[in-house]
Amino acid sequence: MTEAPQVKDAPAIVADASFAEIAQRRRGRIRRFFFRRPRAMDAVVVLCYVLLALPTIISSIGEGKWLVVAILLLIALALVFRRQFPLQVVLAVAFLEVSATILNPWGSNVSAGLWFALYAVASLRKRGLTFFVFVAASLPLSLLYLFMWTSPAQADTLQELPENFHLINNIATAVTIMLSNLLATGIGISVRQRREHEAEIAEWAARTTRLGKVTERNRIAREMHDVVAHSLTVMISLSDGAAVVVKKDPERAGEVLGELSRTGRTALADMRRVLGVLRDDSGRPAPLTPLESGYNLAKLLEGFRTAGLPLHYAHTGPALPTDPAFELTVYRIVQESLTNVLRYGRSLSRVDVLVTRDGDVVTIDVLDDGRGTRDGGSESIGSLGAGLGIAGMNERAGIYAGIVTAGPGKRGGWAVHADLHWNGEKGES
Repeated sequence: MTEAPQVKDAPAIVADASFAEIAQRRRGRIRRFFFRRPRAMDAVVVLCYVLLALPTIISSIGEGKWLVVAILLLIALALVFRRQFPLQVVLAVAFLEVSATILNPWGSNVSAGLWFALYAVASLRKRGLTFFVFVAASLPLSLLYLFMWTSPAQADTLQELPENFHLINNIATAVTIMLSNLLATGIGISVRQRREHEAEIAEWAARTTRLGKVTERNRIAREMHDVVAHSLTVMISLSDGAAVVVKKDPERAGEVLGELSRTGRTALADMRRVLGVLRDDSGRPAPLTPLESGYNLAKLLEGFRTAGLPLHYAHTGPALPTDPAFELTVYRIVQESLTNVLRYGRSLSRVDVLVTRDGDVVTIDVLDDGRGTRDGGSESIGSLGAGLGIAGMNERAGIYAGIVTAGPGKRGGWAVHADLHWNGEKGES
């Protein structure tokens, strides 16, 4: 009774090709054949019913009961449409089965048409409606057999049997009809549940895929923001500085222009690397692996010094973990914090970068005494920028169960504080 999965009221299957391929392999060769060719399955169902009703058809032809033959063929024709119109077909089959039984009470097709019709309803409709249809379609035929009269042709034969045989036979036939119809209904419910389960798995797989794509886009957007915002800010500051000192101190201007060139090349390499993670050599999306940092914090700080920041750096405690992803997180938080200072800070006399490691906790503090980032006024970071930098720092810190806070410093200026929790290799110093 294999059916194509056209389940109404069931979750829509939205899955990628890989899940569809797995589902196809699980069905087996024969089920795959009928799954792809529902009309072939219709032909098999009609053929099975005709074979079950064939003795009745032959006997009815011999007795000249052509109406019975027509009814049985009409039932076979109705079963072709059981998928498109399951409720209408089951009602029609139930009526036709009763009619055929009245005309030929001892036929071999007892309830056979209802098996296929009830299976279709159970596999395509909700369980409550399915049981209601099962009872409504099975009761008339069962009651008819329960109170079946004895035909004159069989009266002599029945007289030779025990007195209660007729009643027992009728009860057994009625119970058999109910149980066989219930079995067909149960198989249909089981098939529907399996389809719903597959649909739920497919929906979960599609949702997971979408989430992965969103995560990847967010990661690349975060990297691009860090690269572009930092590089452009530093390059603008360097070019402005070079324009000021080029006439007074050509040698110093040459150093600034050299740093400007290095910053531009580094930014270009960063952008290529970030965009390169979108696809691997095979053309498929690259896996969500951390980007290798390959950066030196000292070089970063030196670049900001060249750009004009009065920068002071201090490290307390053991060295930072040598994990590339963790190093990149620290690097980007410091980079974004100093970029904001360079963009928005005014009248700066000192900028402090403090990195402290105490066991598995790494603390980062970036403090300045500037005037442009205080009190959340019109010149604050929140008003001049879009807030993506601070949000990006929090996303990075969240990977290590940390958080980043930013706001006016206790002694003026702006303060950024980040806590990161490292749970890497044991025994690392």
